[in-house]
Amino acid sequence: MDDVIEAVHDLDLLHLSDYTNEIEGFEPGDPLEGADKYSEKLVTVRALQSTLGIEEDYEGPTHVVTDEGLEDELEDVRQEVNALDDRRDELRSELRSVEDDIEQLEFFVRLGIDLDLLRGYDTLAVAVGEGDAKEVRAELEDSEIETFEVAAEDDAVAVFAQVDDSGVLEDALVGATFSQVTIPEGSGDPAEYLKDRRHRKQQLESKLSTVEDELEDLRLEVSGFLLAAEEKLTIAVQKREAPLSFATTDNAFVAEGWIPTDEIDTLRDAVETAADGTVEIEELEQAEYDENGHPEHTEDIEGGSGGGSQSGPASSREPDRTDGPVARDQADDERTAADGGYVPLADDKPPTVQDNPKGIRPFEALVEVINRPKYTELDPTIVLFLTFPAFFGFMIGDLGYGILYMGLGYWLMRNVDSDVLASLGGIALWAGGFTALFGVLYGEFFGLHQLGEIVWGGNPPIHKGLQPHYIGYARAWLLVSVIVGVLHLVSGRVFDFVNNLKHGVKDAFVESGSWMLMTIGMWLWVFSTHVSGPKPQFMFEVLDAGDPAVFELGFSGLPETVGIAGLGMLVVGLVLGFYAEGAIVVIESVTQVFGHVLSYTRLAAVLLAKAGMAFVVNLLFFGVYVTGDQKWHFGISGMPTIPEGSETVMYHGHEVTEIMFGGLVHGSIPAVVGGIVILVLGHLLVLALGITSAGLQAVRLEYVEFFGKFYEGGGAAYNPFGHERTYTVKD
Repeated sequence: MDDVIEAVHDLDLLHLSDYTNEIEGFEPGDPLEGADKYSEKLVTVRALQSTLGIEEDYEGPTHVVTDEGLEDELEDVRQEVNALDDRRDELRSELRSVEDDIEQLEFFVRLGIDLDLLRGYDTLAVAVGEGDAKEVRAELEDSEIETFEVAAEDDAVAVFAQVDDSGVLEDALVGATFSQVTIPEGSGDPAEYLKDRRHRKQQLESKLSTVEDELEDLRLEVSGFLLAAEEKLTIAVQKREAPLSFATTDNAFVAEGWIPTDEIDTLRDAVETAADGTVEIEELEQAEYDENGHPEHTEDIEGGSGGGSQSGPASSREPDRTDGPVARDQADDERTAADGGYVPLADDKPPTVQDNPKGIRPFEALVEVINRPKYTELDPTIVLFLTFPAFFGFMIGDLGYGILYMGLGYWLMRNVDSDVLASLGGIALWAGGFTALFGVLYGEFFGLHQLGEIVWGGNPPIHKGLQPHYIGYARAWLLVSVIVGVLHLVSGRVFDFVNNLKHGVKDAFVESGSWMLMTIGMWLWVFSTHVSGPKPQFMFEVLDAGDPAVFELGFSGLPETVGIAGLGMLVVGLVLGFYAEGAIVVIESVTQVFGHVLSYTRLAAVLLAKAGMAFVVNLLFFGVYVTGDQKWHFGISGMPTIPEGSETVMYHGHEVTEIMFGGLVHGSIPAVVGGIVILVLGHLLVLALGITSAGLQAVRLEYVEFFGKFYEGGGAAYNPFGHERTYTVKD
């Protein structure tokens, strides 16, 4: 067993399956000798790393760590680190105590009474605190206490009362504004004692700095050793705990796992050589699996005995080591070979490798929010990469915001250790790029239109549609959003069709094709001129030619015959859906075929909302005037004034009909200062809300509308038995 474990671990290829089937005569294996010892040392090493703050960014030489060297050096490092850490804790504790004293003494300095005069009396009770001296005197005068004295300085109050029990004084002060404080240790002038405490604080801070410097020096000195020790111990524990996944008897063991098919000969050669012919390696079968992990198509392997598959996904990409233990779902039925002669050790599914190009990999983090794709599913990462940044960029559409999003994404990718945050940085980089691209097309920079003047001569190719003059674009974006929704959802159904092909073309057509027919048919009819009365008229105008078109594409609606054909497709889809799913398909067709497509109009809605927010921020600072052609202009170079008794005025060649707002920048100095604050904070707010609104809305369209058509997830990460050495070389 030791030889096999060593050979398999060195290959770093076999994704081990845990023995879960209760097969008579076979028990899960026990850890090899020394597992507990190495585990305890690993805990010690990681504790020392935590104390010293050692990160995995060591760039020094690799180490050869022997058991003997590890034992001796680790104990020396442990004693030194613990001694310095204990000293640091003592200094921090005393420093906190001194800082508390200083905070208290500042109050007593204000009171101005020697500390030894506030304690130690036989016949007097003393209470010191923050309060109102007049209320304190009034309460004492109304109490049963006959002899008392109140000393006060501002809100610092000291009360001396001749009573038999200090509780009597406390009861008498209940009704007054008075919060009692503890009298610190010490005597004499509190100002002198405060100087002493401050001096002690300086001493402690100096000593603490020295200890922390020593710990930092020690960290630099031993970080390489501790990282190498952790790696060695991790490997040792992995190897010694491997038998927990095996099925064993007194004289033999059996292990199963998944391996890329083209690596089976590598495994066989390495293990048979290491075990000197005492181990048999069999590739049991190569199969395609359904969503439950059951083999659907089995290819006989020459020399194999059939049964549970040992083959897995082939990939040159590095394996995923971050997911921890592989989650395995129990299959409903036992997988057995065609001859019924083999019972697999585990009912697990083949692991999944997401083999996407480097630039697309950050979007795997968005996919895995739902779950990793199953081995049998198409990976939607590439579609997410193609659509999510475009959705986001379209909704924000501003060069200034896009540059900031790109900067934030680049910073996250370069400066955070978390793989998830780094992936979010990559997503932000792409989303910011599309935001900047659409910003150039819209001609906007932080909501201002000067970019359109510079790049497009005042006529950018598209507009957001916020201004009355460009209202046609708002209608066009609603229409475009619906078209995008149809294409996006149909592509999801195509994915589902491909996933269902393993059940046969007929089943795939009934289960997935029916929904494609319904979706395409419904919207062919909606976009046709058949029964056009109830349909919004702008659908047939904004993409036509002439006024009020904004994109002269010559589209004035599909012919009536196309609409009738669409209705036919819808009916056929409903019949197939009824055959596959029953009457519930009628209700689902309304929500999915119609409602889910309309959900994409949120693209246009968020576009207008974000444009409106940026406009309001700039309106308050620069001011806005309206010209006769219903265009809005920011008062960047000044604001016109409409003379009293006149309805218009000429300004920079434009007939100004209305001053929407004069702009804080054109007012007094306080107004300008307040305007700058509004301008900066307002755009930061729009920037943040862009993530929480545009980002979340785009994610919702992907997760709910798109993924809901074909994606289940639940795959296990390919996590081979082995360890990539970074800080050590093999003994």
